[in-house]
Amino acid sequence: MTTPRIASAFEGIIPPDGQLAVTAYDGSVAGNPDAPVRLELSTPEAVTYLLSAPGELGLARAYVTGHLKVTGGLYSLLDVLVPIIDDLHLRDGIKLLRELAPTHLRPVQTPPEELPGRTRRAALGLRHSRNRDSVAISRHYDVSNRFYELVLGPSMAYTCACYPTADATLEEAQWQKFDLVCRKLALEPGMRLLDVGCGWGGMAMHAAEHYGVDVLGVTLSREQALWAQKEIAARGMSDKAEVRHLDYRDVTETGFDAVSSIGLTEHVGARNLPAYFKFLHGKLRPQGRLLNHCITRTNTTAPHKVGPFFDRYVFPDGELEGVGEIASAMQDNGFEIRHDENLREHYAKTLAAWCANLDENWEEAVQDAGIARARVWALYLAASQLAFDRHQLELHQLLGVKVGDKGASGMPLRPTW
Repeated sequence: MTTPRIASAFEGIIPPDGQLAVTAYDGSVAGNPDAPVRLELSTPEAVTYLLSAPGELGLARAYVTGHLKVTGGLYSLLDVLVPIIDDLHLRDGIKLLRELAPTHLRPVQTPPEELPGRTRRAALGLRHSRNRDSVAISRHYDVSNRFYELVLGPSMAYTCACYPTADATLEEAQWQKFDLVCRKLALEPGMRLLDVGCGWGGMAMHAAEHYGVDVLGVTLSREQALWAQKEIAARGMSDKAEVRHLDYRDVTETGFDAVSSIGLTEHVGARNLPAYFKFLHGKLRPQGRLLNHCITRTNTTAPHKVGPFFDRYVFPDGELEGVGEIASAMQDNGFEIRHDENLREHYAKTLAAWCANLDENWEEAVQDAGIARARVWALYLAASQLAFDRHQLELHQLLGVKVGDKGASGMPLRPTW
């Protein structure tokens, strides 16, 4: 009795005339041998990872550990592979198990880069407790500042950019994003801005330099805070901008003219949205504005939790809500919604630019963060770009105002941005 060749198990699953070929360590091929995109199961361990955790988690484990290799680019691979996975039937899974499990299904160690599942993380505290949030943020953002410089570029802006033209550079688009937020908040010299989840201080420095406001930024990442404070001092802006390593819930100052929340809501958690917006509402003076910029689901019925790859490798405990849920939480906690803008296509372009930066600086990124961590990022960025391109995710900027006495909003009759 002959042992089936590995790739033959994928016949009938991978289209023979499509854009994908699957090759195995035994020399077998499934799909189109001349396809521009190739997924190589280079060792028996690659098959074991795929069988032991079917779907995105097994694929991620095999790729991160180097047992699965990709030709033709990760984005292209996911573009052709995701529809195939989505169309898999129970009989396809049974076929793979029947042909491959006897020789390949066995216990396998998860990569060190992978966090335990949500239940096991309970040892760190309840989901979105202060301690668990701090650990989750540090896990993602404290890779190294140099690694982020290589991926994000000089702006050190780790949120969706806003492209003024299709051929604008990433730096131009990030400058435009910060400026758009400043204009929506109607910032003027002498105002006070609170920037929650401030990252490396890009928004804080832009607002202080170009709009003359006094800015307090807070972040749970110690590395971000150290980098931002050093950069603020180097630019001679310490009298106008400050970044603290601090949970936003521990900000004691009040009476701010504006609050910017750029890319923080994803870490707050759906259950905590009311408390989050109530807290920010309490930090504003009457007629003060909030600009909330965050990734959202495409509807309000999808699960909030992110998938297993993102949860265990990228954004532990991350949750995404539909824009309607965000708007409702803002409205129910004192804000009048004045404007909404969806920057979905802009985020796809931003992610493409980050992918290009990582590719261009791959060797230095690997040297800095390690090959496995670099692979995690390559997979995460490509998957995210595809999700925005395919309208599986959106990016919304919601502008709210804390209405003053007798309904005064302080808003112009028409937008000024």
